[in-house]
Amino acid sequence: MAAVCGADLPSEQRDQLLSTSGPARLQVSSPPATNAVILRVLRAELGTDLVNAKAVLHRVLSGDHTGTLPEMELLARKLRACGITATATRP
Repeated sequence: MAAVCGADLPSEQRDQLLSTSGPARLQVSSPPATNAVILRVLRAELGTDLVNAKAVLHRVLSGDHTGTLPEMELLARKLRACGITATATRP
């Protein structure tokens, strides 16, 4: 396994990590009254537009957004830094 700093993990290595370790889930406890903060974090971290960020937001709030543990932990840390209670968990 190789470390990749400052760049996205190549899809082949990401797929290998998911098949070996399994997916992790991003969970948001007590979402805020408005989802603007979560949307802002998702757009910034995922580099996506508002429409796609809203789709990810829906998956996050329903507990269906998954990825590698490092990906989910990074999003959880960014959300916690903004005052959102978030965790990365494995099912």
